[in-house]
Amino acid sequence: MGVLEVFYLQDAIKAGADAFVTADFKYHQFFDAEGKILIADIGHFESEQFTKELIYKILNKKFPKFALRLSELKTNPINYF
Repeated sequence: MGVLEVFYLQDAIKAGADAFVTADFKYHQFFDAEGKILIADIGHFESEQFTKELIYKILNKKFPKFALRLSELKTNPINYF
């Protein structure tokens, strides 16, 4: 979690939010919210996996003659069973 995320977490706590959704918390950073707010760490890959389709649609609409190709390569190092 970068410097901005620390401020966002503190802002969420001050605002009285029930939960803070993120994708890049590190182990010790969970202690910054202990007892104050629920942290939903949804994972970096999981939070961005559909972004490429959204960007594809935007680019395709703005630049219809531009050749686009979506990669099918999966780079998530985490496997769920």
